[in-house]
Amino acid sequence: MKKLLFLLVFIASLIFSIKYVSAQTNTCDVDHIPTCNDPNGPCFNQLIACQQTLQQASDQLAKAIAPNQAKLDAITAQIAGIKDSISAIEASLAEKKKDIDQGYKNLSKQQEFLNVTIRDYYVKSYYNSPLIVFLSANSASELTQIMGYQRANANRDKAIITNIAITIQDLETRKKQLEDKEAQLTAFKSSLDQDSAQLDSLVSGAKAYQARLSSQIAQLSSKQQDLLAQKLGSLNIPLYAYSTQGGCSSDLTNGKDPGFSGGFGFFTYGVPNRVGLNQYGAFGRARAGQGYQDILRAYYNFDSIETRSNTINVEGYGSYSLEDYVKRIYEVPDSWGSQGGMEALKAQAIAARSYALAYTNNGANSICTTQQCQVFQPDPKGGNWEQAVNATAGQVMVQGGQPIKAWFSSTHGGYVFSSSDIGWSSSSWTKEAQDTTGNVSSFSDLKNNSYDKDSPWFYCDWGGRSQYSGTAWLKSDEVADIVNVLLLAQKDSSTQKHLSQVDKPNPDGVDTWDAGRVKQELGSQAYNNIDSISINADFGSGRTTTVNVSGDGKSNSFSGSDFKTYFNLRAPSNINIVGPLYNVEKR
Repeated sequence: MKKLLFLLVFIASLIFSIKYVSAQTNTCDVDHIPTCNDPNGPCFNQLIACQQTLQQASDQLAKAIAPNQAKLDAITAQIAGIKDSISAIEASLAEKKKDIDQGYKNLSKQQEFLNVTIRDYYVKSYYNSPLIVFLSANSASELTQIMGYQRANANRDKAIITNIAITIQDLETRKKQLEDKEAQLTAFKSSLDQDSAQLDSLVSGAKAYQARLSSQIAQLSSKQQDLLAQKLGSLNIPLYAYSTQGGCSSDLTNGKDPGFSGGFGFFTYGVPNRVGLNQYGAFGRARAGQGYQDILRAYYNFDSIETRSNTINVEGYGSYSLEDYVKRIYEVPDSWGSQGGMEALKAQAIAARSYALAYTNNGANSICTTQQCQVFQPDPKGGNWEQAVNATAGQVMVQGGQPIKAWFSSTHGGYVFSSSDIGWSSSSWTKEAQDTTGNVSSFSDLKNNSYDKDSPWFYCDWGGRSQYSGTAWLKSDEVADIVNVLLLAQKDSSTQKHLSQVDKPNPDGVDTWDAGRVKQELGSQAYNNIDSISINADFGSGRTTTVNVSGDGKSNSFSGSDFKTYFNLRAPSNINIVGPLYNVEKR
């Protein structure tokens, strides 16, 4: 019971302390998550700080619960064992009560005999007095016989009276003991039920609180992803393969020189919206001999391919038949058809039809003309594209009787992601998979085996600064500053509003701490330079898991998501890490 009471007090104090910490944190009100639409507004940093606060509370609760789960299970088992023992004791007491009741019943039968025996004893005691016996005896021998007989009768009557009296006393004692045990057992059961109910309530409360934190963290994560996606808009990342825009800011192949050495570049695999059809991946699969249906199955979940005919209303251009509309889609290069990629064009044509029908609710609504929907131009594209459209006339992917909203993007970076993976609503037709010719256990495997490895955006660092030849390379001390910002935010989340980019106005309207001030706040924890960085990744799911940094005789490790968040907040200009899987290169 002492263990039980200790755990009850522990869990209660734990929940109180976590709620107190959350309530006292100025950067986050867990019951009123901030809402904002401006990625450069003051609420953006508040969202990030709020998420960090909630995550810390959730982690604290999880760490506290985990090592005590075995104790909790053991105590729960002990309670169950105690309750089983109580049931056994109750059964035993019930049997004892039956025995006592039967004893009283038997005693009632002996009561008359006891009364007669007592009466006879006293009568005989009077009439068998020695004087009367002496006077009535005819001889000494007869006197001796009469007195022996009387003594035997008297002893027998006394034994009977004594035995019955002892039986009565024993029954009374046993009855009193039984009543005491029943009272103790009733009180113990009541206390145990209360403690057990309190334990269940507190544990349920702790888990409910943890679930609530997780839900709020998920909400904040989703909002952050939306805001970060807006910030990425300034990079003009080409989301579709037809684009002729350039690729990486610091192209390793072309060897752009920033004008300094010893720096680092952070390279992302693929472009942000890596859901559904991987256009360069489809091209790679087509050249590997896959047909368009196999290609589509690699990127989508659907029941079947069916033929549909509808009218599509295009914003600013009027209505077109479904086929005429798709002939005007400019999403992939026409030249792919002459380079072994005709099946990729067919897959794209079916994806374009499916998307248009799902987006417009089978033609009931209008569709836009930009890459926010799919790129449309008023003139037919012709060439190989039109051949692919004609070869797949009317074909759409269907799930549950309805066309699927077949999202696609230019380059996924070797992986297929579901819509919920990138912060969109969950969808049954998107999937998660490696988009490679074989297993991947290293960045080298990914580079060699990915179907979209030939995309100019397969492995890129994004953003740049004109004073460094438009590259996204960062100097060693600049990376050290980003690391210091992350260390300081972890140490004291209230400082986060001071840790934005130094080359832009502070979104919270306060002073932005420069590298010197951040190092001052950190003291001996601060880095002056970063000498080396290594990356750990989950190559099964396509995510950077850990970033390890070292310099100035010390080292630190950070989660891939935390490093990416603070990198994007602090890195100068528009330099960004744009996806979940990234690597680092050193000049």
